[in-house]
Amino acid sequence: MTGVEVVRAVSLGDVPHGFLGRRGGVSGGELAGLNVGYGSNDERAAIDENRRRAVAAILRGAELATVHQVHSAQVIHAERPWPHGQRPRADAMVADRPGLLLGILTADCAPVLFADAEAGVVGAAHAGWRGAIAGVTDSTVEAMERLGARRENIHAAVGPCIAQPSYEVDEAFRSRFVEHDAANSRFFARETGAKPRFDLEAYVVHRLIAAGVGEVEALNLDTYADAQRFYSYRRATHAREADYGRQLSAIGIPA
Repeated sequence: MTGVEVVRAVSLGDVPHGFLGRRGGVSGGELAGLNVGYGSNDERAAIDENRRRAVAAILRGAELATVHQVHSAQVIHAERPWPHGQRPRADAMVADRPGLLLGILTADCAPVLFADAEAGVVGAAHAGWRGAIAGVTDSTVEAMERLGARRENIHAAVGPCIAQPSYEVDEAFRSRFVEHDAANSRFFARETGAKPRFDLEAYVVHRLIAAGVGEVEALNLDTYADAQRFYSYRRATHAREADYGRQLSAIGIPA
């Protein structure tokens, strides 16, 4: 593979950002491509090189900050990268420091990038279903406001994630969302005799709009369905593969 593919959101304008997939990396085998996940069984040297390429493709010369993601609504104010073994347990970051990239790793969960360009404040969130229903996007908006952003000026983009046709769930899963809010039933579809299918992207978009974010964009890219472009935990599981890669979504402020 040659050349890192960077998917950008129109809504985020000139703010340095990118939703990356698996194209342009050095990993091989089942993890072939731009795997950036230290939690995989990939070689450390390959992951390091993939991260270097990813940063260079989005904001050359920047430092990359990532957290130990735990499917929570916890948000951290990032001022510098943490050493690998000392990363805080959280699922979102906010920053107002130039030269720092906030990076979120996903393999079906929804990456969400935020920017208030006027205030010079950015954010990044990992929204799996647990974090999404717990309010990780709401927490990110609130944390950005504490740094001087205004929610009506925040632009947010939801990147590649598992799409509804690929996301079959059970009744207990559906009930959890409907008990939280009966209106959430609209995010589930079902064919006769089949299990419900959840629209994670639409649910995250709904939460962002409900939070009063000024502009929300969904990229409508299905990680499960496009094996050439994206890593997918669920696809790897269905294929009985031994491991799966993680892709990076990141945003920052120029130095």
